[in-house]
Amino acid sequence: MAVKFRDYYEALGVPRNASQDEIKRAYRKLARKLHPDVNPGDRAAEERFKEINEANEVLSDPEKRRRYDELGANWKAGMDFTPPPREGEPFREQAGGTGEPFRGSDRFSDFFDTIFGGRGGGAGFNFSARGADVESDVSISLQEAHHGTQRVVRIPMEEPCPACGGSGTKDGKACPVCGGSGTQTRVESFTVNIPRGVQDESVIRVPRKGGAGLGGGSRGDLYFRVHIQPDERLRLRNGSDTELEVPVAPWEVVLGSTVSVPTLDGSVEMRVPPGSQGGQILRLRGKGLAKPGGGQGDQYVRLKIVVPSKPTDKEVELMRKLAADSDFHPRKSWN
Repeated sequence: MAVKFRDYYEALGVPRNASQDEIKRAYRKLARKLHPDVNPGDRAAEERFKEINEANEVLSDPEKRRRYDELGANWKAGMDFTPPPREGEPFREQAGGTGEPFRGSDRFSDFFDTIFGGRGGGAGFNFSARGADVESDVSISLQEAHHGTQRVVRIPMEEPCPACGGSGTKDGKACPVCGGSGTQTRVESFTVNIPRGVQDESVIRVPRKGGAGLGGGSRGDLYFRVHIQPDERLRLRNGSDTELEVPVAPWEVVLGSTVSVPTLDGSVEMRVPPGSQGGQILRLRGKGLAKPGGGQGDQYVRLKIVVPSKPTDKEVELMRKLAADSDFHPRKSWN
């Protein structure tokens, strides 16, 4: 049986190559404008709301979108369409991937039912949508990552305008509070605990601190990415390991020595074996960054041989004697 083809991309006002984030933003913007709660008794808005919900049902689901796209990019809305044989069992997804079921006064269109397997509707129109997730960034020091810390996070929250209920209009004119956008922005501040041993570029989820929901839907979540800033001396090597460069005098590596080395838990004494070389890396086990599950990484110490920039007369005399008496030739391998 031929049915009318529906252009879901046109319904949401997005191109066919739109990303999932672009589809989500377009849907939420239209949903705020067309939601029955802000358009009571408006049948046209209700039908349009059903249309964008059906479009979002398909385009926000990768598998449904794939099957829809296989119909071809040259179809036009309103054309007769005879679908290919259905494969597999009907899908039973939730509307828009929001975690909230859609309960409409009518089932989806014949086109949707034909392609994806229809679902019956119930009495009344009761739609709710979970709020959008919000992403942010936070920077902390290496010491804060090691010991754990707190941050006061300030997030700009976009919410339906209370004056117009999100419609953008009031008394037949553009809402004077939101300027016709239907939304308002307020800054919400709260304290976030950053656990000991948090990893660089890790993402921390704070439930129910995201965008406001629609129709009584729950708030979204807040996700913020942690950036560990470089330390004056220490730096991350990989994961929970740290690394630093320690300057040593020539006689400290020739004769062997014990040097004081800074770590995240304070300075420790490290033995430099006799005959160590410049650029050689020594390891201090368990002296790196704390690990999320307990324990610590290792600290790697790179030796850097430095010489006096303004040697004393005595030091010059000793160096000349060493040069005269030594059989050591650093470039012997070149010959």
